[in-house]
Amino acid sequence: MTENLVGRDFRGGLVREVDFRGARFERVGFIGAVMRGVEFNRASVDGDIEGLVINGVEVGPLIEAELDRRDPERVKMRPADADGFREGWDVVERLWAGTVERARALPPAKLHERVDGEWSFIQTLRHLVYATDVWMCRVIQGDPEPWDALSLPFDGATPDPRLPWDLDVQPSLDEVLKLRHDRMGRVRRYVDQLTDAELDSQTTPVEGPSWPRRRRTTSRCVSRSSSTRNGSTACTPSGTYSCCSRCCIAAGQRVS
Repeated sequence: MTENLVGRDFRGGLVREVDFRGARFERVGFIGAVMRGVEFNRASVDGDIEGLVINGVEVGPLIEAELDRRDPERVKMRPADADGFREGWDVVERLWAGTVERARALPPAKLHERVDGEWSFIQTLRHLVYATDVWMCRVIQGDPEPWDALSLPFDGATPDPRLPWDLDVQPSLDEVLKLRHDRMGRVRRYVDQLTDAELDSQTTPVEGPSWPRRRRTTSRCVSRSSSTRNGSTACTPSGTYSCCSRCCIAAGQRVS
């Protein structure tokens, strides 16, 4: 029997003798979960993996090392000082230029096409705009509601009438690129004047919709708005997108 479990809370629960063959998990939290006697044959996992132990081996560092081997520039996405953030943003801008070039070569309909249940390229660009609005314009620069009408919050965000929320609108590539490049320019100007002393400073919580609602370090916020956090990208190895506020270096890795 097939049953869809949507919006259910299983925290602290017990799942035993359940057959998940061919099942799909989307935006599911396994933090602190313990699995015994499981079969992961031919399974595929894309997401935020930290502290995961499989058969006594922490696999996160092994995964990161392999991804760094495949793409050595990922290391630059883990900056330790202001100069490192500037160097990382140089990489972002260069990769982004290639992404835009590939996107412009596609028919407009392809840019609105969703693949395997994930966002389209245009939707992902809209989310990148939202991420910069949140982490740069809102948290660092103090604007409580900086988003454009085309900004797109992450899947699972708490609905609020003050937030943009039209998932199905289909703006042109040029419309969204104009917003994206404006936000990239804001990050560029900020990191160009960033100092090492500022990286550990604490932000001031901003009232209004969206998040975060607690203090964060400036380095964390810049990382999230400039796609350089922990060397990770929201674009997963399989080419799909995890829809969260941590955005990918080059949103169009799936655009080919």
